[in-house]
Amino acid sequence: MGFNEILSEVEKIYCKVLDNDDIKLTAETTAMDIDEWDSLSHIELVVAMEKKFKIKFTTIEIQNWMNVGALVSNIESKLNG
Repeated sequence: MGFNEILSEVEKIYCKVLDNDDIKLTAETTAMDIDEWDSLSHIELVVAMEKKFKIKFTTIEIQNWMNVGALVSNIESKLNG
């Protein structure tokens, strides 16, 4: 699964978890760009992505995500290992 395909799936997860169908993610998107994305919803997003992609993230991995691109690259490396 490639970066853009993962980004598309992650965007669907964000729209569902944050209950906002207007969310459009780019590699540069951060929590500052999306009003609904707070610390509680961040946890919900992580759990939803772990379920969707059947992977687990470490605390260090999560802390290192500076933007959506870093998250998607992390998922891509786990899937294509």
